[in-house]
Amino acid sequence: MKHRPEEAVDTSRAYRRSALLLLTLVYIFNFVDRQVLNILAEAIKHDLALSDTQLGIVTGLAFALFYSLLGVPIARFAERADRPRLIAIALSVWSLFTLLCGAAGSFTQMLICRLGVGIGEAGGVPPSHSLIAEFSPKARRAVALAIFSTGLPLGSFIGLGFGGILGDALGWRWTFAVAGAPGLLIAVVVMLVLKEPRRTFPLLTSAAPAEPLRASLASFLSTSTYRWTVAGGALQAVVLYGTGAFLAPFFLRAHGPELAALAAGLGLKANGFLGLAFGVTVGLAGAVGTFLGGWLGDRFHGASLKSYVTVPALAGWLSIPAFLVVFCAHDLATAFLALGFANAMINAYFGPMHATCQGVAGASRRATVSAVTLVIVNLVGLGLGPPLVGMISDHARNAMAMESKDALRLALVAISAVSLPAGLAFWRARASIDADTVS
Repeated sequence: MKHRPEEAVDTSRAYRRSALLLLTLVYIFNFVDRQVLNILAEAIKHDLALSDTQLGIVTGLAFALFYSLLGVPIARFAERADRPRLIAIALSVWSLFTLLCGAAGSFTQMLICRLGVGIGEAGGVPPSHSLIAEFSPKARRAVALAIFSTGLPLGSFIGLGFGGILGDALGWRWTFAVAGAPGLLIAVVVMLVLKEPRRTFPLLTSAAPAEPLRASLASFLSTSTYRWTVAGGALQAVVLYGTGAFLAPFFLRAHGPELAALAAGLGLKANGFLGLAFGVTVGLAGAVGTFLGGWLGDRFHGASLKSYVTVPALAGWLSIPAFLVVFCAHDLATAFLALGFANAMINAYFGPMHATCQGVAGASRRATVSAVTLVIVNLVGLGLGPPLVGMISDHARNAMAMESKDALRLALVAISAVSLPAGLAFWRARASIDADTVS
């Protein structure tokens, strides 16, 4: 069903910028909490006696289950609730459970803590997407959502870079405490600074009852554009999260002596040096790719919106040979250079994907479409990516008698190839995106 186009909320430029920056800061700490676990994975695996499969579960599936299951109910609530307050509460919950991760003494306890982090983070992104889409002009929406999405690579930069150094200095348990504490303070700032537009602009508040969930879902799930775009995003997330969860273990296993020598020359330990290197090649390069993906989508769409799905398709395909170099290179310099390029490409889909989904859904369903998109993308990407890498690695080591580093290399090369069907799915959405976009 088509709806008339709806203009974005007309707030001041200064407020739009400050609100976007604050929401991006919240999203940064969303990923600081995730990436700290990834950079400390080998130490946690050793202390808690985990297999690669169990490591994949606590870094992916445990978080994805509750993050995904609660996303839609929270988003439905956000359509008519005070979204800044909801974001602040969610931030407080996931920050508290991040603190508790440092007290875990077993696989089960770490699993429970990661479930708690997922519960909190389920309430962060959908209301944020809804607010950003509401106060951003339509012609700038992909850039605004791309700027917000830079929270992922910037959070990765902080979580990986400082997480590695703090892990070496304080141990992994205290590092979780340091990572979780700032979120509790930022939650207070969110409560004080962000405004709920429905209070400021009464025309946004309708006395009509909320649209039934089935009708809301049908409005965008029935479109070919939404289905193909989200399929592409979900498959791309398999690569993003599958490789991301095991980068630190792979580099420590495959390049351990070289890492130790380089780190010693800088007065660091291997994990601290690796965290800083990942901060640049995963975090900063990913931020550049995320912003460029949104900017290119807006820059080239003109009368057609095809660029919103063309950009992530091409970028994903370019990441495949780059990841092959990362995992097969014999020297660290080549591997790190290729990793920077690969991560720029693999992150380019965020802004265009979310802008496409927001445009297909319409203004009254912004939080709902964001939540449904995140449910699908995270259940597939986080739920399958890290566990699949872990299972392939364990199988190659146990059934094929491969060395640990070679087994993990095989698993990572295999998972990076999923960008091929991901790009095909994005490309398929080109045929319908102009007809399906309503706002």
